[in-house]
Amino acid sequence: MAGRQSVLVWVGIVAAVAIALIPTCTTAQLDPDVYKKSCPQALPIIRSIVKKAINREARIGASLLRLHFHDCFVNGCDGSVLLDDTANFTGEKTAFPNLNSIRGFDVVDDIKATLNSVCHGNVVSCADILAVAARDSVEILGGPSYSYEVLLGRRDATTTSINDANRNLPPPFFNFPQLLSNFQSHGLDLQDLVLLSAGHTIGLARCTTFRTRIYNETNIDPEFAASLKQGCPSNGGDDNTAPLDSTTASFDTDYFKALLEKKGLLHSDQELFKGDGSDSDNLVQHYANNPKDFAVDFVASMIKMGSMKPLTGSDGEIRLNCRKIN
Repeated sequence: MAGRQSVLVWVGIVAAVAIALIPTCTTAQLDPDVYKKSCPQALPIIRSIVKKAINREARIGASLLRLHFHDCFVNGCDGSVLLDDTANFTGEKTAFPNLNSIRGFDVVDDIKATLNSVCHGNVVSCADILAVAARDSVEILGGPSYSYEVLLGRRDATTTSINDANRNLPPPFFNFPQLLSNFQSHGLDLQDLVLLSAGHTIGLARCTTFRTRIYNETNIDPEFAASLKQGCPSNGGDDNTAPLDSTTASFDTDYFKALLEKKGLLHSDQELFKGDGSDSDNLVQHYANNPKDFAVDFVASMIKMGSMKPLTGSDGEIRLNCRKIN
């Protein structure tokens, strides 16, 4: 299997430059066995609740994955995305990339309340719940090849910022240089960009996020665009949804195959493949044809993203309620 290392040949020059420019993710204080003694039931409980939620609505798996992504990209993986607005700050939930979009908070609430009861106290952080729920969602929808040990021990932020969310979350209209720059600013590279964007192999997108693409862009299959216009008129219908790929309830490589056919739903997705022989093109083609490599490398990028600037030790807190500070 080619795996992550051989694929890096394609992006060697980019990575060499980026190493000098980007911060390093911190994993030293995270450990997969953090709750082994304090609450050994914690991870099975999270998985059970996530599985029940996905059985009720498959889309919730994509929503939980997205919560973890959007949490980590704003000042690190610290559970700040879950905080409701207060008199002291306006949270991330109403930031442009999140407004009327991120969801799954009720599932997180259910997990947290159950853990507080079973663990006989406030033991498991909200940030760790997001990381584990994201892993479980991908594995449930994609199979055992997407299973991995989640590093744990994150603590929760005591503040949040709508401005930081607007600055740090890549919107669906970003072009390729903007996307790459955004990921590099978080210590991630081109390969991470391609791999983590493939989280869009599950879930739905609102009409307002892809309307400009289907009506104005040329790098799109005409029949694909025409089919989408039926549910996404040029005016109105902002909240109508379309699947991000053709197997929206299955975590697989169809996302990459769609890009090869100019059927990426979002502008930011299709930017990863333009047919010009770029390093990004090569990665998309590789993963479209090598699902085992994708599973291995996606897991590596998820662990890397989940280790972005965690609060550990005495920093932050473990929230009793994920929606508000203690």
